[in-house]
Amino acid sequence: MPKDPAIFAHQEWLGYVQPVGLVVSIPAMLDANARINQNIAPDHRRFLESLPTDGEGEPIPEVADFPHFAQTVLGWSASDLYGAPGAGPLPENLEVPLPDYNETLLPTYALREFEPAGKTREWILLVKALPAGADFDAVEETDSRHWQASPQAKFERLLRQTQVPIGLLFNGRQIRLVYAPEKELSGSITFNLAEMVRVAGRPIFAAFHMLLSFERLYSVGERERLPAILENSRKYQNVVSTQLASQVLEALYELLRGFQAADDQAQGALLREVLAKDPDHVYRGLLTTLLRMVFVLYAEDRGLLSTDPVFANYYSITGLYERLRIDDGRYPDTMDQRYGAWAQLLTLFRLIYRGGSHADLKIPAREGYLFDPDRYLFLEGRLAANDAVSIPRVPDGVLFRVLSKLMLLDGERISYRTLAVEQIGSVYEAIMGFELHVASGPSIAIKPVKRHGAPTTINLEALLHTAPDKRLKSFAGETDQKLTGKAVDLLKAATSVNDLMNALDKKIASAVTPGIVAKGAMIFQPSNERRRSGSHYTPSSLTGPIVQAALEPVLKQLGDNPTPAQILNLKVCDPAMGSGAFLVEACRQLGDALSRAWSAHNERPILPPDEDEELHAQRQIAQRCLYGVDKNPMATDLAKLSLWLATLAKDHPFTFLDHALRSGDSLVGLSRKQITAFHWDKTDAQQSFLEDTG
Repeated sequence: MPKDPAIFAHQEWLGYVQPVGLVVSIPAMLDANARINQNIAPDHRRFLESLPTDGEGEPIPEVADFPHFAQTVLGWSASDLYGAPGAGPLPENLEVPLPDYNETLLPTYALREFEPAGKTREWILLVKALPAGADFDAVEETDSRHWQASPQAKFERLLRQTQVPIGLLFNGRQIRLVYAPEKELSGSITFNLAEMVRVAGRPIFAAFHMLLSFERLYSVGERERLPAILENSRKYQNVVSTQLASQVLEALYELLRGFQAADDQAQGALLREVLAKDPDHVYRGLLTTLLRMVFVLYAEDRGLLSTDPVFANYYSITGLYERLRIDDGRYPDTMDQRYGAWAQLLTLFRLIYRGGSHADLKIPAREGYLFDPDRYLFLEGRLAANDAVSIPRVPDGVLFRVLSKLMLLDGERISYRTLAVEQIGSVYEAIMGFELHVASGPSIAIKPVKRHGAPTTINLEALLHTAPDKRLKSFAGETDQKLTGKAVDLLKAATSVNDLMNALDKKIASAVTPGIVAKGAMIFQPSNERRRSGSHYTPSSLTGPIVQAALEPVLKQLGDNPTPAQILNLKVCDPAMGSGAFLVEACRQLGDALSRAWSAHNERPILPPDEDEELHAQRQIAQRCLYGVDKNPMATDLAKLSLWLATLAKDHPFTFLDHALRSGDSLVGLSRKQITAFHWDKTDAQQSFLEDTG
C-alpha cells in the first residue's frame, strides 16, 4: 500500500531540522490534521518581505523585532502577546526567582489564551528573546554568584516551574521550539532563518508555519492545537518503544543464527568449549553486542563519538548500514555468503574501547566493561586472551538484518536522538531473562501469551513422541498457549514434524524462528518468570514523582541550605535496579540539588571543556552518590548503559561507574541447611533446630 504523501512531507522537514529529544511525532501530527501546506509560496513570500534586505535587494535572515515578526508572518494578535507593545504587562506569576543564584528567570513575552477556563492553561507559550546571534546552548559567562547555565537550560527551568511547557527561544537568526513538560525530559526543534529564506528551505518554513501559526494555536479544535500535538506525541513514543522492543528481540535471535552459522563453518571449533563450560556466556556476549550497538547508534545520532568524515564513512554503524543496504540491493541472493561487516563492527568496538587518532580524527579511549574485547573472547574467534584474533564468519546478511531491526521501524529510520534514556532501557529489557540451550531435537519458537512476554522454544520431536491424547496438555504446560478447534485435532493426529508444524502454524513465532531449528543448534529459552510475566519497565512519568517523594525528606534533614559536601555524601542504592530507571531519575534530581548548593555556597567547580554545569553535577552524583545491585548481570550492564547515556560527556571514559553498579543478590542468601542450623557456616557441626533429639 502506498504511503500517505503527508508522511513523506513530515519526514522531509524533520530530516532537515533534526530535533533534539522528542517534540513532535508524525502520527500525532496526522491525527491533529497538521499537514504541510503544499501551497506555502504566498506565506513564504510574506515571510521574505518581513526581513531586511541588502544592497541588492536580497533578504537578510535576521529579525530584530519578534512581536512584529509574529504578527506579520504567523498572524498572532498584538494584544495576545503580553510584554509586547500594545499588550498587557507580564504577570508576576511568570517570574521564577532563584535566590541561590541571585537572579530571576522570566520570559520576554507570553502568548495568552483567548478565554482561559476550567482546566485550560492561561498561557499557550512563553518567548525568551536573546541578543542577536546568541548561542542557545553555550554556557553564559557570568560571575560565580549566578547560575552558569546555557539559555536553553535556564529556559527549560522557567517553563517547568511556571508550568507552561511550551516556549520559543529567539536570537534574531534562529527560533527554537522547546517542549519541557514538568517531570519529563525536554525536546527542541531549531528553525534557522538562513535555511528558511531559500527556496529549498520552504518545507522547513512550511513546518514552522504549520506548528506556530495563529490557526494552529487558536482556531482549530482543542485536539488539533499545538499543545495537544506535543502532548500526544509523547504517548505515541511509548508505542514506538513497544514496537522497537519486539524488533530488538528479533535481532537477538538473528544474531544467534549468525553465530550458529559461523560455528558450523568452523566445524564447532568456535563455540564448542564455551558451550560446554557455560552456554549462557554466549547469550550474554550476544546481548552485550546489541547493547554496544544501541550505545553507538545513540551516540552517533547525538554527535558524541566523532563528526570526522573518516569516522562517519568508514567506522560508524550508520555508515556500515548504508554500505550493507547498497550491497543488499546489488547482491540480494548472496548476502549470506558475503563477509566483512562483522570485522568492521569489531574494529569499531575496539576503537571505542582503546581510542585512536589519525589526522583530525581523534577518539578518546572509553575503556569500561561494556566494550572490553577480552570479556567475550568468542566474539573475536579467540579461545584465550592471548590468542590471535580469528574473525568469526558471521554473514553480512545477518548483520544487515540485525541493523535493520535496530534502525528501521515500519520502513523508516529510527531517530535515537528523540528517544529518552529510559525508553532505550525499556527496549533492551525485552531481551533480558533468557537462557541459552542446545536443541535436543528439531525445535520451533512459540508466540508468548502476554503482549510483553517471550517466545518459548519447544522440541517438536519430543512433542511428536508424546501420546496423542497428552500432547495438548504437554504443549500448554511448556508454552502457556491454548489450541482450539481444528488445530487440536491436527495436533493429536500428527505423525511427523511437518504435521506438527501445520497444527501449530498460527502459534509459531516466525519472526524469531523463520524455520525449524536443527538438533544440536543453539536456542533461547525464557526463564519461567520471564515467560509468564514478560518484560516490565517504569516510565519516567512514574520515576519522577516517586524519586522526588523519596529524596524530599532526606534533603530536608540537611537543612534549608545544604552544602555541596552534604549533597555528595548522600548514598542512594537501588537493590533491584533493572535498567536503572530510578537511578537515572535520582541522578537528575540530586544533580539539580548539587548545582543549587554550588551556587548558594559559592563553591562552583571549574568545569571540564566538554561539560556544562548540569552535566557535570549529574556526573558527580553518578560517581559518588548512586549505587545499584541486580541479580541479573546483564541488567547491571543495562543500568550502566542507561547512566552512561544520561551523563555522557564526549571526552570521558566509561569506568566511573564500575565501582557502584554491581551484580549480585541484594537479599541474604542462605541455604536450607544454614537456615535450619541458624548459622552462616555450612560446615558447622551445630545441631539443627529442626532435628529430632528424641
